[in-house]
Amino acid sequence: MLKVIMIYDQIQAGAGTKDDKMIPLAAKKEPVGPAVMMEQFLKEIDAKCVACLYCGNGYYKENQTEVVRKLTAMVKKLGPDAVMCGPSFNYVEFSEMCADVAKSIQDHTDIPVIAAMSQENEQTIEAFKNDIYIVKTPKKGGTGLNEALRNMCKLTQALVNKKDTSKLKEEVCFH
Repeated sequence: MLKVIMIYDQIQAGAGTKDDKMIPLAAKKEPVGPAVMMEQFLKEIDAKCVACLYCGNGYYKENQTEVVRKLTAMVKKLGPDAVMCGPSFNYVEFSEMCADVAKSIQDHTDIPVIAAMSQENEQTIEAFKNDIYIVKTPKKGGTGLNEALRNMCKLTQALVNKKDTSKLKEEVCFH
């Protein structure tokens, strides 16, 4: 069974509201937020969420280098088969964190990693689309979330199994 770590902001982790931006870096050993909704799709690829790592958007912004370094170190220590950053939907600050952390994990580990966000994050997508996998999701409350979650799992499975991802990337990622 594949072990997957999810990385969230305070809202998706259920640790606070949009006003609780200064939540420090933390972890939960069980699925929370979108990871709970994703369980059925993770089962399809024989995977499970083993931990959710998160922090507040404001905490990330004020401690960007430290947060990225610590999240990358936590992922290395926990040794999952893959990491999913997001889905961050149309939340700009969370999308920036997802892309930044995904790039760091990709650059400093051998662990496959993806980010997931909606098209409203044009600047982040443009800045990172050639460096990391960014799966398309609807904006918060938009239609197509189940398909996006399934696509995140399909791409993760392909990356873990070292399959050719070019066709799948064309279908499900920003490029």
